[in-house]
Amino acid sequence: MILEKNFSNLKLILVEPNGPLNVGSVARLCSNFEVDELRIVSPKCDIFSLEAKKMALKGQKFLDNCKIFYNLENAIFDCDLVLASCGRIDVSKDSFFESSEDIFNWTISFKKINNLAIIFGRENSGLTNDELLLANKTFNIPTSKNNPSLNLSHAVSIALYELNKSSKRNLNQELEFFNLASSKQIHDSFLEIEELLLAVGYLLKHTSRAKISKFKNYILRANTSMHEINVLRGIVHQIKWFLNNSKRN
Repeated sequence: MILEKNFSNLKLILVEPNGPLNVGSVARLCSNFEVDELRIVSPKCDIFSLEAKKMALKGQKFLDNCKIFYNLENAIFDCDLVLASCGRIDVSKDSFFESSEDIFNWTISFKKINNLAIIFGRENSGLTNDELLLANKTFNIPTSKNNPSLNLSHAVSIALYELNKSSKRNLNQELEFFNLASSKQIHDSFLEIEELLLAVGYLLKHTSRAKISKFKNYILRANTSMHEINVLRGIVHQIKWFLNNSKRN
């Protein structure tokens, strides 16, 4: 059954995969679930190997046409909504995760999303805390507490299945207009905020990253809109302008 989607482009992003069999399996899943584009950040294996191609089958085109990036920021910054999967248990205590089912039901509650990205981390260590903060939302797939980590391709298959299942469930619901601040808008804003707070002495260089991460987590949990992040950025620009002009006088 072909499902009506509320997003025009679904980009699946793998960060530093080190197993060609997993990469090939994910390419096949891209074909199964109508993913628009496979993106890979700094692959640690030969993604075009015979092993990968054998697993890809009808997903071969996703291997042939995948885009390779050297950092995660560049891989997601043309995306309007970024979701990240996390199966780690040693994450920051300030991190906040929702179940994959809840996240995808929330995602499908919007009328239209132009570019949706879903990120999956390294097979052995997942995504770093800083990488998780690049996503608008972070989700996990509930598993046994004794063995919480899933194989990469298995995690991808569950996430894509639940996204499609949510699409079917929410077809007849009244949808909200999508106006959330993008990952790039939030990232760029916090670079400026950190620079300002360092300049006025509120932050110290050796502790700034931790404090900014807590603030960024708050903004992400609040589902900050594009207008709201622009207001925050405007305040920062005005304070910087005032400080610069005060020094001249």
